[in-house]
Amino acid sequence: MDLGLGGKIALVAAASRGLGRAVAEELAREGAHLVICARGADALRETAAAIRAETGVKVAEVVADLSDPSGVARVTECALADFGRVDILVTNSGGPPAGPFESHSAQAWQAAVQQNLHSVVELSRAVLPGMKERRWGRIINVTSIAVKQPVDGLILSNSVRAAVTGFARTLANEVATFGITVNNVMPGYTRTQRVEDLAQRNASLHGSTPDAERAKWEGQIPMARLGEPAEFAAMVAFLASERASYTTGASIPVDGGWIRSLL
Repeated sequence: MDLGLGGKIALVAAASRGLGRAVAEELAREGAHLVICARGADALRETAAAIRAETGVKVAEVVADLSDPSGVARVTECALADFGRVDILVTNSGGPPAGPFESHSAQAWQAAVQQNLHSVVELSRAVLPGMKERRWGRIINVTSIAVKQPVDGLILSNSVRAAVTGFARTLANEVATFGITVNNVMPGYTRTQRVEDLAQRNASLHGSTPDAERAKWEGQIPMARLGEPAEFAAMVAFLASERASYTTGASIPVDGGWIRSLL
């Protein structure tokens, strides 16, 4: 299937590892040029070099903290300077700390909002004028299965990623007539460092082992295994494509069947 991504410009946030890197790699394999960002310079540089070597696309890397408005400005200014436009925006960020309500201060809540909500809002604000002018664009937000079925111990993520869902669903209607789609993709338990860290934390709390914690999750998943980042990235690439032109305002799980709700 030709996804029609050759020559498109994609901005992928938090792309130095995990789901963000998998998405950047998948879009590059489809021929999209990239602007990628992350906070760690070494990992970001290595990712950019690896994608260039494998695919031959142009990759601009920007070290930036997207919880800071100046970081958003730096990334988007680089995209416009190097490529003149952004066709595809993939918002992504690390999950906020785990723990029950009482363990999180007001400052922790504010940090989670800045990292996981404000970054999405400000990145969208920066790219939308150009997308409207060209009457084509894709905004894809990486959220979580927790927005449909909250995960115990992840109150910050459950709350703030649900806010992103509300923002995106409303924005989708506002920009639909400009040929711009806005969708969310909800990863389930996927083999990333974030999930490994969560397994370690749960093992410490429960007096078990990370392997035992992963086995618990696998027991909840009808496919009986964790997902792979490339499986998640394939869904994002489809939503970024010409083929997904009539899909907007959706939240799509990539979770092996973990979410049990009908809708």
